[in-house]
Amino acid sequence: MDVETSLDIEGTLRTIQQAIISCCEQLLEIATILTNKGGQILRRLRGASVPEPFQNSQNIGDGSMSENPYQRLNPMIDAQYSILGSENLVGEGDYLRLENNINNQLPRLVSVTCGFAKDHIRYPEYNRGKFGEDAWFMSSSPQAYIMGVADGVGGWRNYGVDPGKFSMSLMRSCERISHAPDFEPKRPEILLERGYCDLLDQKCSIVGSCTACILSFNRDNNTLYAANIGDSGFLVVRSGKVVCRSQEQQHQFNTPYQLASPPPGYEFHVLSDGPESADTIKFPMQQGDVILLATDGVYDNVLESVLVEVLTEMSGISNSVQLQMAANTVALMARTLSFNRNHDSPFSQNARKLNIDAWGGKPDDITVLLAIVV
Repeated sequence: MDVETSLDIEGTLRTIQQAIISCCEQLLEIATILTNKGGQILRRLRGASVPEPFQNSQNIGDGSMSENPYQRLNPMIDAQYSILGSENLVGEGDYLRLENNINNQLPRLVSVTCGFAKDHIRYPEYNRGKFGEDAWFMSSSPQAYIMGVADGVGGWRNYGVDPGKFSMSLMRSCERISHAPDFEPKRPEILLERGYCDLLDQKCSIVGSCTACILSFNRDNNTLYAANIGDSGFLVVRSGKVVCRSQEQQHQFNTPYQLASPPPGYEFHVLSDGPESADTIKFPMQQGDVILLATDGVYDNVLESVLVEVLTEMSGISNSVQLQMAANTVALMARTLSFNRNHDSPFSQNARKLNIDAWGGKPDDITVLLAIVV
């Protein structure tokens, strides 16, 4: 009888928790729609009919579709799972704001973040720096602002591995190392390499793999430095145009480059790319430039033209509340479109270019980091 009572209480608490988070999400949407122009775009999307999400989908690499004619490169990260209904997918904003209080004569960043877990049943508890299997960090010093995102490869769950642990551990290692005295703001690729090596050196091995993108804004020369591996990435918007962007790294469709830590004995069976494979970018910034750093849950579902429309409105805005609403808009748009089977998403467009019959959004975890140079 005690066991049954305990189980009933646990189930009741879970129901209450989900109801509270769902209410918070609805309030977030209402506030976004009423606050800025980006909210008007979201309202147009919400006004369209949104059918039920895909059912009985199959996973390809790190994504979901109905069929995959390709030979998979990595048997360790193959998985088949059902996409849960949208009523179970609630998210949260992590309203971290990085506003500089050090030496205002130099350029600074105002930064916020927002995101959603694709599967809130699997990830019912809030963990700072994590949205489902996505992870992120922000840090700052007198010399630089550093931001990073990582997207855990979901196929590991088929082998009893939580994909979010690897991405979270990588971001925590990078965050810690970014505060070290010998950190080089102009070399984010070294930060990525050191964070990856630190993860591999853990006493308790962390199995998994993830994509990653790290940005470092050097205040001394007003320059953005980037290191990207896989299909997460960033955009810089200036005067209504994308002036700098990362490029996806793919082995084949929906199989991105990824850092990995395989189980002992499976080193030659797991797809793994070293940190030296990361693309590096150096780009001079200007006051008013808007930076979007996000996982593929955003880019696979929201057209770049729509992202630019929202981000252009934020140019020159130093108010963190307004910036937060823009981040909320981007995250909510991505979530809305990811479960719309009638949406001609960038993901489905790219699939059809390869003669893969696909339509609609791609359900995925969503992480948005938004920053402005002021």
